[in-house]
Amino acid sequence: MQSYTIKISSTSYNTLQQIAARSGESIEALLDQAIEQYRRQKFLEAANQAYTALRNNPEEWAIEMEERQAWDVTLADGLL
Repeated sequence: MQSYTIKISSTSYNTLQQIAARSGESIEALLDQAIEQYRRQKFLEAANQAYTALRNNPEEWAIEMEERQAWDVTLADGLL
């Protein structure tokens, strides 16, 4: 795996060291997890914003509701 050097504050580095010592994970693993969690959070925030925009548009929301009704018939089709 390719690696890079980045600059972070001493406070952040010290915090990472403390977490790594307590968890037994490497700082690299902790950063990977934190970045993935942040990516997922931003994805969900964007999805929520898009959903809110859809909900606030009566015409588009009506289309969404029609599509949901069309798909609802599949819920009782007996398939798992």
